[in-house]
Amino acid sequence: MAPRANWKGFLRLSLVTCPVALYPATSDTEKVSFNQINRKTGHRIKYLKVDAETGDEVTSEDIVKGYKVDTDTYIEVTKDELDDIALDSTHTIEIDEFVPKTDIDSRYLIRPYYLVPDGKVGHDAFAVIRETIRSMDKVAIGRVVLTNREHIIALEPLESGLMGTLLRYPYEVRSEKDYFDDIQDVKLTKDMLDLAKHIVEKKSGTFEPELFEDHYETALIDLINKKRAGAPIAAKAAPKSSGNVINLMDALKKSLASEKDVAPAAKVAKEAAKGKTPKKRVEGQREMLLPIAGKGGKTAAAKDATPKEASRKADKPARTTARAKKAG
Repeated sequence: MAPRANWKGFLRLSLVTCPVALYPATSDTEKVSFNQINRKTGHRIKYLKVDAETGDEVTSEDIVKGYKVDTDTYIEVTKDELDDIALDSTHTIEIDEFVPKTDIDSRYLIRPYYLVPDGKVGHDAFAVIRETIRSMDKVAIGRVVLTNREHIIALEPLESGLMGTLLRYPYEVRSEKDYFDDIQDVKLTKDMLDLAKHIVEKKSGTFEPELFEDHYETALIDLINKKRAGAPIAAKAAPKSSGNVINLMDALKKSLASEKDVAPAAKVAKEAAKGKTPKKRVEGQREMLLPIAGKGGKTAAAKDATPKEASRKADKPARTTARAKKAG
């Protein structure tokens, strides 16, 4: 299925305008998620909206927004009143200024989006705006309205499209002084810094996110597959505590020695990946889950298999294509 646009409207730079669509650049939908169920019946839990005082269920048409001003006092705000103050820029991203990308504090970044031409018209105007931003090596700052709220958005060229990153307002960013004022000013020796730098050099490499592995997600998938296959679940041994670091210099020396003996896992993975054909993007970790067959989530083979065989099968989760998964 084609991705669904979060927003559609127009991108405007002075008198140059083109229709555009905004798509989320990230997604959490492929992560394993859980529902809450009743332990006794196995049924899913259903939540009802009830009056906090009377306990009576409240229908959707009787629910309105309220701003709390006191313990039991709320100012009611209706949908019509919110619509009356809706911003005129709801369907237009107006570019207000251009700034160097390095000027944007990373604490102001919220989430990225992809901005593309909407439909068959306006590609020329879109290209003019994109290449103008690219040639100036700057980021365009504009405004966009999402879910009735106006957001600041930073636009920059990304291949043939634009990447827009929502930015926080100053009142949403906490001052670091509230947290850093109590940090002690300590004196570090040159030897300590030199040892630390050597450790960093041993671990240095290039940023290759395709090598990142979500270990917890992988462990979740393995757990679900084993339970579905009826394999025994072994209790995890408690991690051994290394104790408190008494001497910082000794700790740095031991760290450097261990880095010399053992190559970093990331570097090993990079070396193994060299010369191999890049893997196609996997639609999600959940594709590694075993397919469901029959009640209880166990396949016929899993039911007949011995615990040892079931465990071996569960160690290699079956992959299904996203299309087959949705069709099923």
